[in-house]
Amino acid sequence: MRIALDAMGGDCAPKNTIEGAVLALKEYPYIEKLFLVGDAVATGNELERLDFKDARIEIFHASEIVSMTESAAKAVRHKKDASICRAVDLVKNGLAHAVVSAGHTGAAVVACVLKLRTLKGIDRPAIACLLPTQNKVFVLIDGGSKPGLKPGKPGSVCDYGLRFFGARPWLQQPFSRVDVDWRRKHAG
Repeated sequence: MRIALDAMGGDCAPKNTIEGAVLALKEYPYIEKLFLVGDAVATGNELERLDFKDARIEIFHASEIVSMTESAAKAVRHKKDASICRAVDLVKNGLAHAVVSAGHTGAAVVACVLKLRTLKGIDRPAIACLLPTQNKVFVLIDGGSKPGLKPGKPGSVCDYGLRFFGARPWLQQPFSRVDVDWRRKHAG
């Protein structure tokens, strides 16, 4: 797998993102290439500080950063050399299979929708997070989504969640937000 990491996205970046990248490369040998996208000097300095060298790392310079206070759409449209935009470009151009960012979620979604587009039949993108517990893993689908979403409509966020579970039998029984609300209301 080839991954483009927005090295400048997130709190305390690039320190935390590069530390996480090093841990991932040590633990997951199936990562064949990890593009560290961001300020080349800062990224290189972090790798040097950690005394880490790995042939699977490629630093891909990007001169701009999207801050958490910026409008996602404006930033993606005007900051063409932002690290998240350049990371998504690597997927668009076939150099990477996936993008990872701990930065501005809105900017990551906007960059992906504008540059990669959505699949046919998808009304809007959703974000899925695997959250481990002591006994199992569960998936939070679009935690920041608007209330009132209903399952059953193809292309809805609830439908995404159910399809995600169906493709992964190792996950536990799915419950949508609608299920949780119904259970609370009828729990007695």
